[in-house]
Amino acid sequence: MTPISRSGAGRRTLATLVCGALAAGGLAAAGATALAPGAASASSHREAPLISGTPQYDNTDVYAFVSPDKPDTTTIVANWIPFEEPAGGPNFFTFADDAQYDLHIDNNGDAQGELIYRYTFKTHRKNGNTFLYNTGPVTSLDDPDLNITQTYDIELLRLHNQRLVSKTKVADDVPVAPSNVGKASMPDYSKLRYQAVSKLAGGSTTFAGQADDPFFLDLRVFDLLYGGNLTEVGRDTLKGYNVNSIALQVPNDMIRESAGQPIVGIWSTTQRKDARGQYRQVSRLGMPLVNEVVNPQKDKDKFNASAPWEDAQFLKNVTNPELPKLIEGIYKIKAPAEPRNDLVDVFLKGVKGLNQPPHVRPAEELRLNTSIKPTMHPKRLGVLDGDNAGFPNGRRLTDDVIDASLQVVEGELVGSKNDLGDAVDKNDKKFEKYFPYVAEPTSGSRGALAKGTTSGTDVRSQLGDALQPAGSGSGGGTDTVLIAGSAAAGAAGILLIGSGLLWWRRRMYNRAY
Repeated sequence: MTPISRSGAGRRTLATLVCGALAAGGLAAAGATALAPGAASASSHREAPLISGTPQYDNTDVYAFVSPDKPDTTTIVANWIPFEEPAGGPNFFTFADDAQYDLHIDNNGDAQGELIYRYTFKTHRKNGNTFLYNTGPVTSLDDPDLNITQTYDIELLRLHNQRLVSKTKVADDVPVAPSNVGKASMPDYSKLRYQAVSKLAGGSTTFAGQADDPFFLDLRVFDLLYGGNLTEVGRDTLKGYNVNSIALQVPNDMIRESAGQPIVGIWSTTQRKDARGQYRQVSRLGMPLVNEVVNPQKDKDKFNASAPWEDAQFLKNVTNPELPKLIEGIYKIKAPAEPRNDLVDVFLKGVKGLNQPPHVRPAEELRLNTSIKPTMHPKRLGVLDGDNAGFPNGRRLTDDVIDASLQVVEGELVGSKNDLGDAVDKNDKKFEKYFPYVAEPTSGSRGALAKGTTSGTDVRSQLGDALQPAGSGSGGGTDTVLIAGSAAAGAAGILLIGSGLLWWRRRMYNRAY
């Protein structure tokens, strides 16, 4: 879809289309944090000050869908650590050892979790006398050259009215797929990914490790509406960045209340251990992009410290949303009439007859009807385009939640037909056809090759020949001499600086004493 409206001349400008992209993902959703009350901060891609400073605990997105190749199962994908630069070593990206990463399942519509799959991680180090993440090419997850590794346990908690009924360990010391350092370090990353997929008892499957960030959108609206003159639009801002993913595939019968009530609500949380050794929730996420644009500043902390079954306190933020009024004030697109009960029905309760459970309690969750079979040809706008297997009936990796949610927020369901969007319609990398479905992470060696070399060539054999940095001029051997000379000059400089500091320290010592 190109960002062109079908609802009159007033909606045909690019300005009209992109200004609303900021809020697309979850404007109409309201939600909160905590299985138990505690200090909390927001989640998603760096949208709140506290959590942006602790990315290991920052839950960026949650997906839930009936598995396309195994329709008797449901797959849940939850991601953490936004904007992972692939070459960001030497300390690459690990899950936190002092955290609980939880996947919550509400199978009766009461806004309380009946099931929690809890992931806890442990980091292992083989050699503390090196700064390296890996000390040679890594060919397996148990390779001695993989210096930093992680394993995890999974516990299944069953609850009733938020009281623990039982706790069962369903996995122990499962290996994590490492960060994709680069081709020299990990010549066959697909093999490492495959080894990190583990079968569990009862027909479930699990994966944890690095992946390409599957969320696609243009985030540059924060630069004064795409550069101040609307010239910066249509680029996938998350292209080339990775995340840490947890993926769990479970039989539908294990998570739904019954075949007659197949609708489940899903969200994720992160709990971090405090100085007293107690876990306090710091992140919660269900519907995408909630806390960026749903709640005003005065409600954000309260929003993150409350529980899903208390979401009614934020109802006014949904029935009387701020964004459509801003769009009307700036671009003269009339905001739909309030109260916005259409948004409540879609985002807080589920679509009646599709993914709304009986006796539903409004809450911010991803609601998925597990009885709806996946389609062979998914449509990126999901339910809006007649594809009932897609968003907001759960969320598939390919669903364009920005465009779909924006169109609903601007009145698609109440007569204001529109075709709004951010001009980013698909992910930069293709998703896998099989579990865990997320694309492999971008490699740290994704950049251009040094001039004078070819892929697969041993660069060390060419140091005295034509090796030049990528993007440098065509100076031939002159550049090589300059590189060598710079290295020698640098070493000499270090010696001179060291001698000078030693002389200065002696002089100051003599003055003081």
